Amino acid sequence: MSAGTVDQVRVCVLGAGSLGSVIGGVLARSGHAVTLVTRNEAHVDAIREHGLRLVDDERSVVCLVDATTRIDTVDAVDLVVVLVKSFDTHDAVTSAQHLIGDATLVLTLQNGVGCEEVIADVVGGERVIAGRTFVGGNLIEPGVVEYGVAGRRTVLGELDGAVTERLGQVAALFEGAGLAVDVSTDIVAMMWEKLFVNVATGAWSALTGLPYGELSVHGDIEEMAIATVAEAMSVARGLGIDVTTTDPSVPWRRAWEGLPHGFKASMLQSIEKGSRTEVDVMHGAVCSGGRRAGVPTPINDTLLAAVHGLERRLDVDAERDVGAER
Repeated sequence: MSAGTVDQVRVCVLGAGSLGSVIGGVLARSGHAVTLVTRNEAHVDAIREHGLRLVDDERSVVCLVDATTRIDTVDAVDLVVVLVKSFDTHDAVTSAQHLIGDATLVLTLQNGVGCEEVIADVVGGERVIAGRTFVGGNLIEPGVVEYGVAGRRTVLGELDGAVTERLGQVAALFEGAGLAVDVSTDIVAMMWEKLFVNVATGAWSALTGLPYGELSVHGDIEEMAIATVAEAMSVARGLGIDVTTTDPSVPWRRAWEGLPHGFKASMLQSIEKGSRTEVDVMHGAVCSGGRRAGVPTPINDTLLAAVHGLERRLDVDAERDVGAER
């Protein structure tokens, strides 16, 4: 992105599921040229026919965006926003290299820890800006996404902690679309702050099948979810990461406050679709970090193994269904 482009930016959202659709939709509503790239053909067809509809408890808005399943049909852009699942990062970014011009930036808003390094290996670290967002998205049906933006902040930062002109431009782009933004000089710490929110609800939601509203009213789940966060905080401190949140109940509340009662964590959304989750870059990141730091992580170890078991059960069910059709 060059100095004159903030008023009209060409954006490609790579991995436009629920959250990617929200980010792309609000940017399009503020006047930017947005293309959503997703494997979901039904979602693309609905957007092309009716526009992208974002809904919350109070209103419904229609956003005019381009949408496609074929990244090879998209021209070069000013900003690539990466929101594919963590395990698809390398292949997705490799397939998107033709989108990158001389001044193109690549912004990752993905969950977990480590995707920014994968992206930098493909496109070069000098192009990468990292961020984490607390904005919520839930794909209700093709072309329709439930979203939560009010009071939910997005944190952006350069990998080296510098405060640069281009970082300011991306922040201005998001703020102009009505997204609350913080610029961080320690984005690694902020990644862990978001990770605390992910582990507060991720596996608990996937394993119980409960949306945020139901999770939030169960005292026994709350107690263990807060203990899960406390364990992650101990790992971060053991790794020397300068996180600022010290009360493990804060990420627990931050995960669901301000979202509709029936809103679902991304890990539960994956399970319901019968697809692989991002547990490895969430709870798995805590476990691997604990091993490096010499900090025990029994709760996160258990949740990681349990979700892996759930994923395996889904694979077995799918294999059985295929066999029954033959």
